[in-house]
Amino acid sequence: MKTTLITGANRGIGLEFCRQYAADGWRVFAGSRHPQKSDELNALAARYPGQVTVHALDVADHAQIEKLAQSLASEPIDLLLNNAGVYTGSHAGGTFSNADYEAWEYAFRINTMAALKMAQTFAPQIARSSHKIIVTISSKMGSIADNSGGGSYMYRSSKAAVNMVVKTLAIDLKPASVIAVVFHPGWVKTDMGGPKALISRSESVSGMRHVISGLTLADSGKFIAYDGQAIPW
Repeated sequence: MKTTLITGANRGIGLEFCRQYAADGWRVFAGSRHPQKSDELNALAARYPGQVTVHALDVADHAQIEKLAQSLASEPIDLLLNNAGVYTGSHAGGTFSNADYEAWEYAFRINTMAALKMAQTFAPQIARSSHKIIVTISSKMGSIADNSGGGSYMYRSSKAAVNMVVKTLAIDLKPASVIAVVFHPGWVKTDMGGPKALISRSESVSGMRHVISGLTLADSGKFIAYDGQAIPW
């Protein structure tokens, strides 16, 4: 059975990834900061007993990442999905004149550092799997070439930084035949994306899953949209 480990799995895109991969017969390790409050995720786990398991995982807490890796040490991870991220409230970093530097540090810890820490910690399980894929959910807002609107300093910079992390991972993990890519999921109707967003969670995740299923080592290091289009750095 193919396996995936998904961070930020309790809502939005992460929860939709859990739903779709579970329905497709994958074993799903679902990470959530507050498992006891993750009602929809727990209901999904009850629907797929033993196939979907919920794990306490705050990606800002490196000790917790290491603890989870120890508990799953015998499990190969075909697909690591670095999905957890922050945007709302002060973490978005609104304007030139209004920058919350403490919130900026937190945004980098979640949106950037966590992706590398997860890859480092779970590398042994990923390397011994059949598929050997690391997917990190970024955003077109992290594209330097595409930035024509300004603002959102914290979010843009943290996503641009994680893009570089993944690009570098692709080089460093190539000898182990591990594929590392970064995705723009589209503007998705979630708590983060808001009601004015353009596409549904189902459409975004279905598109990304289709692209993921066709990835080869030659694709490692790419920045890809949910519909398979290349995104400029």
